[in-house]
Amino acid sequence: MLEILLTPIRALRLRYVPLLLIYFAYGSGVFTAIAANFWVKEALDMSAANLAELAIWLTVPWTVKMIFGALVDSVNIFGSNRKSYVYIGSALITLSLLLLIAVVGDYQIVAEFSKKSVFIIASIIAVIGFVMQDVVADTMTTEVVDRTQTPEKINNELATIQVLARLSLGLAVFISGWIGGELASVFKENREVVFIIALFVPLLSIVGVTLVRLNPVAVSKLNKKVLFGGLSFAIFILIIGYFAVPFSQEIVFAISLGVVLYLLNGLISDLSEDAIRHIKMAMIIIFVYRAMPSVGAGLGWWQIDVLGFDESFFAKLAAIGGGIALAGMWLSAKFIIKRDIAQVLIFLIIIGTILSLPILGMYYDLHTWLGVEARTVAVVDTALASPFDYIAQVLMLTLVAIYAPEGRRGTWFALMASLMNIALSAGGLLTKYLNQLFVVSREVLTDGIITTEQNYSELGSLLWIVILVGFVVPILVILKFNPNRA
Repeated sequence: MLEILLTPIRALRLRYVPLLLIYFAYGSGVFTAIAANFWVKEALDMSAANLAELAIWLTVPWTVKMIFGALVDSVNIFGSNRKSYVYIGSALITLSLLLLIAVVGDYQIVAEFSKKSVFIIASIIAVIGFVMQDVVADTMTTEVVDRTQTPEKINNELATIQVLARLSLGLAVFISGWIGGELASVFKENREVVFIIALFVPLLSIVGVTLVRLNPVAVSKLNKKVLFGGLSFAIFILIIGYFAVPFSQEIVFAISLGVVLYLLNGLISDLSEDAIRHIKMAMIIIFVYRAMPSVGAGLGWWQIDVLGFDESFFAKLAAIGGGIALAGMWLSAKFIIKRDIAQVLIFLIIIGTILSLPILGMYYDLHTWLGVEARTVAVVDTALASPFDYIAQVLMLTLVAIYAPEGRRGTWFALMASLMNIALSAGGLLTKYLNQLFVVSREVLTDGIITTEQNYSELGSLLWIVILVGFVVPILVILKFNPNRA
């Protein structure tokens, strides 16, 4: 047991620390999450379906991540094709926070614009900033390793760095989610204070990238197919989004999936036949696993309005979830990377389904019949569920890192991340459709007049559908496309 506890500490190297600080900054992005969720519920007239639709659009920068990957591999800015991109990303995150400070605080500078518009613009800018930093951080995970070792040891170190990166991210979620939520409760009358304090997030990235030391990396020839294909696709998305083309999100999803698969196929064409087969089948099962729908914003509204959960309690849930996820990742660091990916995902699906049942039971007031407080059920459920998403992420990132081709690592990581985020877009579309079919609404007041009535009668049906689909579909796909099947 002691050996398991000490594994991440023994694996840590001083040269990793600045890079891990960038991942810590990324995880710290949750600092404002609780304050933002309560502000959106109170200040913006957006339905659960509207918020699900916005979430889909916010995945678009992640979908066109290949643009940034190609730039990071091939284009120097101010003499660097690594650090300068993190600095630019930090500037964008700072700009986003300044806009949120202004709109949440009702500052005069944004008074002429609708709150919804400013919120959406700030959200998009923040996502672009985090995407730029994430591309560079993922690429640098392959450049802080000792390349003088044997291939087996290099692969082990690549996997180790992925675990440490998730640990750093998990630690940030634990600390920032908890403290940010508690501050959201303290400053509920002045929520902009939380966003002001959050300016520490881009500062962490700046410190980390300034101190990081990398193996020398030659600038690769620009992959024009990836860069200009990605730019053309981004422009196409902007056009159909701006002109509100019918089924625009569905069109973006279909075309983006085709583009990314085409570009990925070109990148892996020189690998062995067995490696290509393994990668393709692993991508299929991970894609489906990540493409499952969620309940949407309505669940959080119900917890606030019906169960009486407040900012402080959500902060405690964030702390518990982040802390136990961190502990789970820590304890699993020694053996998780050696498991069969299909077996692990099936295990995660079964556990996730079981752990979704307490929320379903609370909707039907089962906790009252059993004499258990709703908050107690939520705490226990959060504690049990929290480690498992991190496990799936490490499995995916380890596979990506091991097969990252020399000279094209930035593009490789970016395309793989794009594919996984397209999967999230698929899940977002399913979430939107389900919320249109099963309408869940909270009370909305406009100038003191109720414009939308509170209605959670459809939430139970929505929960049932999400749980059943999330269990049956991915398991069938995994059984069909297990990459390790003989």
